[in-house]
Amino acid sequence: MITYELYDIVMMKKDHPCHKGDKKFQIVRMGADIKIRCLGCGNYIMLPREKFDKSIKQVLEHQEKPID
Repeated sequence: MITYELYDIVMMKKDHPCHKGDKKFQIVRMGADIKIRCLGCGNYIMLPREKFDKSIKQVLEHQEKPID
């Protein structure tokens, strides 16, 4: 099981379908659902925690605050 925290930069198994095709996301909200932000285009995605746990590949960086 991969452990992650708020504001971590994570790599997902699939690309975001934006024009950047980026797999890197930042966790911006945690609860029953997890909200992540695509670092390529800046769009937000809400996923149930179970689906997020299946979709995450690895944690790339631990951050203390959100990336602007």
